[in-house]
Amino acid sequence: MCYNSGETQVNLSLPLVECAVTKGCNIVKKTVSKTTKLVERSDEHWRKLLSPEAYHVCREGGTEAPFSGTLLHNKSTGEYLCACCQTPLFASANKYDSGCGWPSFDAPITPDSIRYLEDKSHGMQRIEIRCARCDCHLGHVFNDGPATTGERYCVNSVSLIFNKID
Repeated sequence: MCYNSGETQVNLSLPLVECAVTKGCNIVKKTVSKTTKLVERSDEHWRKLLSPEAYHVCREGGTEAPFSGTLLHNKSTGEYLCACCQTPLFASANKYDSGCGWPSFDAPITPDSIRYLEDKSHGMQRIEIRCARCDCHLGHVFNDGPATTGERYCVNSVSLIFNKID
């Protein structure tokens, strides 16, 4: 477990983000709950907890190589948790093969578990997704998903821990 009973939790509101990046965006006006309890840790703590690759992706906003993630082809039933704070983020029922090279989901377990940020890096306009509880970089969400929601949450495997449910 990446946190213990002695952790410091503060009850802060996170910035509210609205998607105005692309016309017809399906992600408009999704916001983070003002009562989300944040997990705050030092950089030293995250470096000890995570592998170098996981630290780069989760804490520095990096991206794992496409088709390299251990959870890409996982078809087991369960929940996908944040690798940093173990908050439940995605259900296996919402996972699908988008062909993009990273695990893809059509929706999070709850909208409040995800923080949405505008990302204009690399000459692109995207919506970055982060864990609302610990600010772990997860990946990006796009509006080219399946008919169920129209959304594709494209997530780095290294940002997730799979909790199998029998």
